[in-house]
Amino acid sequence: MSEGIRVAVSTVIFSLRSRPDAPDALMLPLVRRTRGPFLNHWAVPGGWLREDEGLDDAAARTLDETTGLSASYLEQLYAFGEVDRSPTRVVSIAYWALLRQDLVDAQLSTRPAPENVAWFDVDDLPTLAFDHDRIIAYALWRLRNKVAYSRIAAGLLPDEFTLSELREVYEAVLGRRLDPSNFRRLIEGSEALVPTESFRTGKHRPARLFRYNAEVALAETGPPT
Repeated sequence: MSEGIRVAVSTVIFSLRSRPDAPDALMLPLVRRTRGPFLNHWAVPGGWLREDEGLDDAAARTLDETTGLSASYLEQLYAFGEVDRSPTRVVSIAYWALLRQDLVDAQLSTRPAPENVAWFDVDDLPTLAFDHDRIIAYALWRLRNKVAYSRIAAGLLPDEFTLSELREVYEAVLGRRLDPSNFRRLIEGSEALVPTESFRTGKHRPARLFRYNAEVALAETGPPT
């Protein structure tokens, strides 16, 4: 490897965020660059890999330093190393992450995000620096694929939730409406979902609360180590 090549770590972190008079949306934080190249462009949170740390530690550290956030779920995504992706040769190890909305609010209440950080809807992104549009597209593709066969949605939900709330998470992730009856039939047969004895009460009839089975892995990330 050439001495001129540097290694960076970038993390796409997804969360469901509330919107006025609209369903919750799948959103992500971006950082406005304060120096060139791509001065004032928006970018995925990240930073340089230190010589004394592993990749997972670097992803967690740079996410915390740039946004003030700590992810509920973090997984390595892909290595982006095209020769022309940066004016200097940089290989970026990309991660994707999930964080519940209530935990986002709790973390930011104790340590506000820097002024150059803002949240964007995944379907309405600004012009991005480098090849970060490709990184986000890849992370969104991975999330949408995993939500279909794992309990990865737990990374966006409180500990207990109704089936309607779970369906809304799936709809936000997939970007389309789901038939409530079909969704209920499919999800109630999953061994990952455990009914509780509690109910959510409100304007409508009480709705049973569910939780995810902690013995079922959040998502398959590779063979056992």
